[in-house]
Amino acid sequence: MKKFSTIVPLLVASLSFATGPAFAAGAQATLAQAQAVANSSKCDFLPDAPDKHEVVSGDTLWGISAKFLKNPWCWPHVWGMNKEDIRNPHWIYPGQIVYLDRANGRLRLANVGGVPTVKWTPRSRTQGIGANAIPAIPASLIEPFLSQPIIVERNELDGTPRIVATKEGSVNIGQGEKAYVRGELEGGTSFQVFRPGTPLKDPDTNAVIGYEAVFLGTVKLEREAGEDGDVHTFSVVNSKEEMSVGDRLLPIPPTPIMSYVPHPPVEEVTARVVAVYGGVSVAGQNHIVSINRGKEQGIDIGTVLELHRFGNMIVDKTDNNRKVKLPDEEYGNLFIFRVFDNISYGLVMQVTNIVKIGDTAKSPQ
Repeated sequence: MKKFSTIVPLLVASLSFATGPAFAAGAQATLAQAQAVANSSKCDFLPDAPDKHEVVSGDTLWGISAKFLKNPWCWPHVWGMNKEDIRNPHWIYPGQIVYLDRANGRLRLANVGGVPTVKWTPRSRTQGIGANAIPAIPASLIEPFLSQPIIVERNELDGTPRIVATKEGSVNIGQGEKAYVRGELEGGTSFQVFRPGTPLKDPDTNAVIGYEAVFLGTVKLEREAGEDGDVHTFSVVNSKEEMSVGDRLLPIPPTPIMSYVPHPPVEEVTARVVAVYGGVSVAGQNHIVSINRGKEQGIDIGTVLELHRFGNMIVDKTDNNRKVKLPDEEYGNLFIFRVFDNISYGLVMQVTNIVKIGDTAKSPQ
């Protein structure tokens, strides 16, 4: 069976990212860089990879990749995607067939009954794009995290509308009840209500880099402040938890379409697990964790990082009690699906150990 190294000439023409230092903007990958990626055993096909897979409803890009590749994040490599393709990724639909081209070490796509295409292009399908396309990862696991703030960064609360009063005699309010709000709405009529929660500290610096917000529900504007009063009147549309004076409002963001593919970061990244969602200290497969790296450090949606247990310092009793650091041990993958300035949310994928706060998440090597 051909290995990934058979596609080096194709990568030279199309690859614009790598697992090492960042490429210059718009520059093509050099032969040496492409060869380094291609020679990585982590991008080999599985020895028992099937010849083809027919896409069905419920499939994910990650799951299909895992049928063919040792590491699903190698998907963009074997398709010859460049950086722009990843940002505006291809769509795969139920009924299409993914073929393993063993002679050329490539994956190709075709419709049922068709001939495998020479190149899979996202621009050939223009009607109904995205309506029935398969997602990168199981959408049901992360949907609540796509539209709710969850992470509130420093200074983000400054100036946001706030609940200043509830109906007379009530401390808390729920669905169908009124909330009186002060602050600039900037034309918005539908808002999420949240309460600042636990501060998130960077494991490296111990500095607070954000707050994990407690999502309380949504409210809708009934009457804007006017001559008869200084507050806006809102009604509670739905309530996950009771709301009270001091809780903050943010506009409901549009839910993004799951339109990205797994890929290594463009630049070398070493991050740490900051928290496990839900207030617990450990996580397993399909759990959500946050890391101390975000947009400012080159993380984007779809980035895949390797999870490593952070090596402890021990005393070497065979060498005059000298302190030495044990190596980090790889045990799984993290798929980044939501990115803030200095924090990101990731879905824990295949793991052979539990994820702990403080563990390392780094570029695939």
